[in-house]
Amino acid sequence: MAYNNRGGNDGGGRRRRRFTPKRVKACYFCAEKINFIDYKDADMLRRYVTERGKIRPQRQTGLCAKCQRRMAVAIKRARHMALLPFVAESEA
Repeated sequence: MAYNNRGGNDGGGRRRRRFTPKRVKACYFCAEKINFIDYKDADMLRRYVTERGKIRPQRQTGLCAKCQRRMAVAIKRARHMALLPFVAESEA
């Protein structure tokens, strides 16, 4: 009996991936034709920040690259103006 070091019984050691259709996310700001992302609108900015205070990645927000960069700048400005926290509050 011959043994191979490929690890698996499918012959090639390759893992099979399940096919999941990609969801097309439309950029919210482009769809609504919003050109300026206001850093003073903290409630809107909170949708793009995790509960730990980190900026959500583009694949989660569904924004286009240009709007994601504008969003990051607006969040950073809001943090400096103390409208958003830099980090989440700890429960200790």
